[in-house]
Amino acid sequence: MNKKTIWITGGSTGIGKALAIKFANKGWNVAVSARREELLNELSNQYENISAYPLDVTDKQKCVDVFEQIKNKYQDIDICFFSTGTWNPKKEKEIDVEQIEDVFKINFFGTVNTIKAVEQYFRDRKKGTITIVSSIAGYRGLPNSTGYGPSKSALNNLAESLYFDFKRFGVRVCLVSPGFIKTPMTDKNDFKMPFIKTTDYAADKIYDGLINKNVFEIHFPKSLTVILKILSFLPSKLYFSLVGQMTKHQKK
Repeated sequence: MNKKTIWITGGSTGIGKALAIKFANKGWNVAVSARREELLNELSNQYENISAYPLDVTDKQKCVDVFEQIKNKYQDIDICFFSTGTWNPKKEKEIDVEQIEDVFKINFFGTVNTIKAVEQYFRDRKKGTITIVSSIAGYRGLPNSTGYGPSKSALNNLAESLYFDFKRFGVRVCLVSPGFIKTPMTDKNDFKMPFIKTTDYAADKIYDGLINKNVFEIHFPKSLTVILKILSFLPSKLYFSLVGQMTKHQKK
């Protein structure tokens, strides 16, 4: 029995949970991590090939310890999918330094901690995939996004940097940039979210991109992401004008 194995962080809810179920249904071994142990256990109890590994990604040593546990159980890990994130829209509407620090600690440095935990393993293995989950909010600056958007922009840059570093070892680095997906995190938003999709939709797109395609960035839905990519190439003056018009009716 040589099942393939994926490790997913942020796997207790949202995209991470949907992707864990998707891979489990495809016959993979799935190791899921998140802070909320009770939700992980509920998931692992429903699927015999999903195992729970509680983790706070801001704890560097714990990231190392958990990955060692996963290695000891499965021996071979094919994909790591790092999707831990936090978002508090009410605190994003002004410069809340503590909030910004917290967002970066989880979104950016939490992801760095997990990547560091698997770095030597993948370099030695010389194959496999490290996946970083960002957001369309990382393409360019957006209103009321003093912490979240910058943290995702940092992940975009990190993914591009690591692409070169890991390619030398035959390891694929993949960036995932979702649009609006209905999750407990987006449920906090107080504005209309265009082209919003389900977590199952996101899981299907991510699975297809990881397994059937050899692309650096998996972004969806295209009806939104293509527009934003075009906007990102515009001169600043035109970009500010267009985005300002598009978002002027958002709640203050």
